[in-house]
Amino acid sequence: MKKLLTIILSCVFACNANAIDPVKQYGQLQVKGSQLCDKRGNPVILRGVSLGWHNLWPRFYNKEIVQTLKQDWHCSVIRAAMGIMIEDNYLENPSYALQCMTPVIESAIKQNVYVIIDWHSHVLKTEEAKAFFGQMAKKYGKNPHIIYEIYNEPVEDTWTDLKKYAAEVIGEIRKYDKDNVVLVGCPHWDQDIHLVAESPLEGFHNVMYTVHFYAATHGDDLRQRTEAAVKRGIPVFISESGATEASGDGKIDAESEEQWIAMCERLGISWICWSISDKNESCSMLLPRATATGPWADDVIKVYGKLVKGLLEKYNK
Repeated sequence: MKKLLTIILSCVFACNANAIDPVKQYGQLQVKGSQLCDKRGNPVILRGVSLGWHNLWPRFYNKEIVQTLKQDWHCSVIRAAMGIMIEDNYLENPSYALQCMTPVIESAIKQNVYVIIDWHSHVLKTEEAKAFFGQMAKKYGKNPHIIYEIYNEPVEDTWTDLKKYAAEVIGEIRKYDKDNVVLVGCPHWDQDIHLVAESPLEGFHNVMYTVHFYAATHGDDLRQRTEAAVKRGIPVFISESGATEASGDGKIDAESEEQWIAMCERLGISWICWSISDKNESCSMLLPRATATGPWADDVIKVYGKLVKGLLEKYNK
């Protein structure tokens, strides 16, 4: 009886270990049809948060924060948003950007959490992106933890231009990394997913397309557009979202947020919430007196942060 109890407890502990080590559990991700899948081809939903722009909130770019977000917030994926715009961005100060990104990426690998390397821009920079992602793929591509987001939120670019850009950047990544998932943005702040459905990329594997929503602004219309694209076989990944207005500020619409998350869960769409930052706006999850590394007590987590943490605990436990 004692031996049997020992075996049962060992199994429980092993399951719990896998539950908090997403990469050990799922391994090399792959895209099958419209679905993100694990190494065995089973459907996977990744759930997590995005750090804010590295050049605005660099204090949160540290190795300890990955452990906090994994263990306390139950994140299976963390997005590192490398700013390509605003002052002191990657193009102006690449060494500092990499100084911020490196500990997050490498800690995620060590902690067995998936990490999105996000080219956080609203403007097309093809040659610069190719050089950067080639560097990242060469350095980290052997690790199944890595996901590449090659363009955060296109604004004025046409889908024709974005397809050309994506083909060039993905081609550069695939020189060094044949397998890890690549996320491709679509026009109009990652909302025109119907254009992707009409003419997706051809000749590439393990590619997904991003949709971004802010629940107090984006409701049934964008949800229906997203669901229609998935039903046409388009693999969608919600790489950024919020319960606030599209500005990142204003009211928090918890009901619409719940509707979005329910749709994601029903369709098998991975989702990430914006952002771990301390700006005086609704979508920043922390107060300025929160430590850079965490863990954080409830009194320094803002209303939206508590909503996100609760959703992660609900679906990732």
